[in-house]
Amino acid sequence: MEESSQSIPVKSPKRNLWKALLEAIKGTEVDYTTISLKRAIFLLAVPMILELVMESTFALVDIYFVGKLGASAVASVGLTETYLFLLYSIGMGLAMAVTAIIARRIGEKKGENAAESAVQSIILAILFAIPFSIAGIFYAEELLGLMGADDWTLTNGISYFQWMLGGNVVIMLLFVINAVFRGAGDAAIAMWVLGIANGINIVLDPLLIFGWGPIASMGLEGAAIATNIGRSLGVFVQLWILFRGGKHIQVKLSQLYWNTKAMLIILKTSMGGIGQMIIGMTSWIFLMRILADIGSEAVAGATIALRIMLFCMMPAWGLSNAATTLVGQNLGAKDPQRAESSIWKIGKYNMIFLLLVSIVFFFFNETLIGYFSDTPEVIKVGGKWLEILSYSFFIYGWWMVTTQAFNGSGDTTTPTKINFVFFWLIQIPLAYFLAIDQDWGYSGVFWAVFFSETSAAIFTLWLFTRGKWKDQKV
Repeated sequence: MEESSQSIPVKSPKRNLWKALLEAIKGTEVDYTTISLKRAIFLLAVPMILELVMESTFALVDIYFVGKLGASAVASVGLTETYLFLLYSIGMGLAMAVTAIIARRIGEKKGENAAESAVQSIILAILFAIPFSIAGIFYAEELLGLMGADDWTLTNGISYFQWMLGGNVVIMLLFVINAVFRGAGDAAIAMWVLGIANGINIVLDPLLIFGWGPIASMGLEGAAIATNIGRSLGVFVQLWILFRGGKHIQVKLSQLYWNTKAMLIILKTSMGGIGQMIIGMTSWIFLMRILADIGSEAVAGATIALRIMLFCMMPAWGLSNAATTLVGQNLGAKDPQRAESSIWKIGKYNMIFLLLVSIVFFFFNETLIGYFSDTPEVIKVGGKWLEILSYSFFIYGWWMVTTQAFNGSGDTTTPTKINFVFFWLIQIPLAYFLAIDQDWGYSGVFWAVFFSETSAAIFTLWLFTRGKWKDQKV
């Protein structure tokens, strides 16, 4: 008797990939500590990459339209962002701690404690934002003057500065609440929130900057108002989802109270992260101050190059953020080996991606800058920075991921110490020496960045291999 064989349908690789992509974008309730590591990285990294792409799109859209107003307008944005970077350093440092703590509690299967930490992080974000709002509204001219702003900026850039710093609470809340979602494993929610905020900004930017129909032209101030409206609506959606309940975390009304113990844990962990980011961001302020002495074109070129660089790094940052969640959750689940394996896998992916970016920066640097400015000197300055970055940009991939291994474990102090040495003690003095003393101009600043950050990357990778981060308690 002949047995009839039945063929078992096998899904094609393309179908499997498409299904996984839809799952990542939609969000999933899977336990990231038990599924395959490749799948966990994919499900977390895809929405995190898209989230960061959307966030950087904010910056690119603004600078594209602002660039039509001239180099001084772009310089106004750049000088304003030197102070916003200080704010971002606090928000991102707090976000590091929040992601690590939420991820650890989720890995420990302590959902109630994760929600309590989320509430305390929101309170902290608001408290941190208030002083910046006051300073931005009432001392805009003085603060811009300290950065060497030209007459045009002091006349036309004040309102932009006031809107951006005065409304900074929405920036802080976006950072922190999305960090809650990422730590819990709800990366898709963070992505969709930024998509909404970014979409609104893209629509409002040209309408408010240049005017249309009954809408009067508001110039540079319009860009700030558009950004604030978009981000405010994004925060509203965040809070609605957080209290309604994501796939891995939900805050209840009964948890809306001051919890000193949870607050102190967040503060203790975040101090290293905030210090880490402040050191990095303030070094950029000093660099911008040096560039301001060289000229508005140098500031404008550096500002545009930075926006392009940040945009192109978004996939790498998304992968790195996935590493933070995986390290935190797997350490919480008492599986340090799986936590380490995730770092090596993600580091390899990052290196390959940024090597490709380096090639683009090397061959098309001035072409990229030319999309955002038609001023020859601005294009020359921005192109030079992208060219210098291309020489070792790929090594940053390992730096980003290994740094997040420390942050994800809750050890935010070690990256802080690294930043202090390589940014404050090496980068700033070297930039001044090369740019001013040696008369290299803006090239001296860029070469100083190249040397200090490449050295920091190599040292951080070596420190990661020692493995002490696995023993961190949160």
